[in-house]
Amino acid sequence: MIISRFKSLVAPFRAITAVTAAMVLSVPFAAPSAAQERRWIQVEALPGLARANERAADFATEFGNVWGFGLPSGWYGVVLGPYDGAEVGSVLSALKSGARIPADSYITDGAEFRAQFWPPEGSVPETVLQPEVAVGALPDPVAEPVPEPEVIAGQVAEPAVIEETPAEARASEAALDLDQRKELQVALQWFGFYNGGIDGAFGPGTRNSMAAWQAASGHEASGILTTAQRAALVGAHQGEVAAFGFALVEEQESGIDATLPLALVEFDRYEPPFVHFREKNGSGLSIVLISQPGDASSLGGLYEVISSLTAMPAGGARERSDTEIRLTGQTGDQDGRAWARLSGGLIKGWMAFGKPQNAGRDARVFEVIDASFRAVGDTALDPGLVPLDEAARRGLVAGLEVRQPIRNRSGFYVSKAGAVLTTVDAVKTCARITLDHAVEAKLMVEDAASGLAVLQPVTALAPPAVAEFSSGTRPGAGVVIAGYPYEGRLPAPVLTHGAFEEAGGLDGAAGMLRLTVATRPGDAGGAVIDGSGAVLGMLLPELRNSTRDLPADVAFAADAAQIAAVLGQASITPLERASTVALPPETLTREARGMTVLVSCWDQP
Repeated sequence: MIISRFKSLVAPFRAITAVTAAMVLSVPFAAPSAAQERRWIQVEALPGLARANERAADFATEFGNVWGFGLPSGWYGVVLGPYDGAEVGSVLSALKSGARIPADSYITDGAEFRAQFWPPEGSVPETVLQPEVAVGALPDPVAEPVPEPEVIAGQVAEPAVIEETPAEARASEAALDLDQRKELQVALQWFGFYNGGIDGAFGPGTRNSMAAWQAASGHEASGILTTAQRAALVGAHQGEVAAFGFALVEEQESGIDATLPLALVEFDRYEPPFVHFREKNGSGLSIVLISQPGDASSLGGLYEVISSLTAMPAGGARERSDTEIRLTGQTGDQDGRAWARLSGGLIKGWMAFGKPQNAGRDARVFEVIDASFRAVGDTALDPGLVPLDEAARRGLVAGLEVRQPIRNRSGFYVSKAGAVLTTVDAVKTCARITLDHAVEAKLMVEDAASGLAVLQPVTALAPPAVAEFSSGTRPGAGVVIAGYPYEGRLPAPVLTHGAFEEAGGLDGAAGMLRLTVATRPGDAGGAVIDGSGAVLGMLLPELRNSTRDLPADVAFAADAAQIAAVLGQASITPLERASTVALPPETLTREARGMTVLVSCWDQP
């Protein structure tokens, strides 16, 4: 693994200037003093003292820690602080996400602050420490042949500073070297205003992005940045990079490059297909890179695994296709998101888990990872890189706790819109119901008398096969039960062979079929299918009767007429099987498995 503190400015999201790199790299070698640990958030810089005082007063109506200082350029800076160096990044993100400060606000150590002009002398709150900043003389104004103005005690003389005209801004811009011009493009790209190449050439794309940044920052959208605007933009970028510790991680084992916040996370371990980065300094954030060979089926399996993680709250947005998955979720104490893409036989992606109280900070982290993530070469994480026990290999989630349903039962599709028939017992007391772990479903009909329930998927789906019913099979005919006897431990339905014995229960009860077949609890809700592929009924849960001890292979099913009555309550007309010709075994297996669904009941929404 290679971690780059600063790279060539040619690649997006990889630019950290030498100054920023020095700040980041110096931390491990010397503990900073109390003054060095304090940071400020500069929210505005203005050319005139009167206007600066007005803006400081405006901010002071909302914040209790507003300060104003002269700047070396002759302008006046309005800042918030001081903040602890470890916390200032989170504060900046939270204020920006709430639109409480300008988008170009940035972190500074205050080393260039000059004379204080706000708060007015004598009104500093006792709870706010007087900042330890360099206080020096402001630049002398240009001498003019006018009477010397009266100097009011406590007031800083306002220098004659004139904002650059477009021509002057263009002239100062022309003096920039290539790296400085690239640095501006990187900063514009960092904040989402520019998506072109980092080449230092200021063409129409760069000019438009500059104008967009100016408009968002409350400046005239001229497309030509003044000296002060360039300093604010680059300073904001450098401050954010330093606060989060953003650095390019070239993860060679997994074939992934991504910009990660190394002030918040640190490398933990490899556990294929995952690369774990644990939280650092109590940040509450962890990141997992994903790298494995696979196909669409593997991607679908990964989706199911991620959906079942306890760290991935249920009920959030879910997107799934044959080539890409994306999941998000948030509860009162958990915030999770994941993304992965299949390309060229490789699955690459990332997951991140944080806390809702850090949502503003983490949103910026997620944006940077998403924009910088790149699959490199034809390498995937080698499953043999580290030894894994069988449980880890089976779950592919070593170190991540998997959420388990309280029960899994079988069901089958009964409409082309994806409605599913199952048992009432399967969905009893469920906070959430899923189909094949991937699709949320809601209860449409619950018929206690028959023990049947009808489910409707929350999102539209196209079933591979839909049940077609018949009631014309003769006693003694062979049947199969299509279900999940092992309750989801196997990736596909199992066909259990048996025989149809007679219509009706042992006591002659109507609406039932008696079967001879060895079943397990997970089979309940599965379709009873004859050799032609027609569905005769639905397997019911095992009868519990303390006064009778029935043979182990005696089972009962709801018949087609009973099912039709319950489907009618859901306004579903069951399909009828027209042909009675026996199907080839492979065709029967394909159709039976295509209509069968794993129904899972969860105790958390």
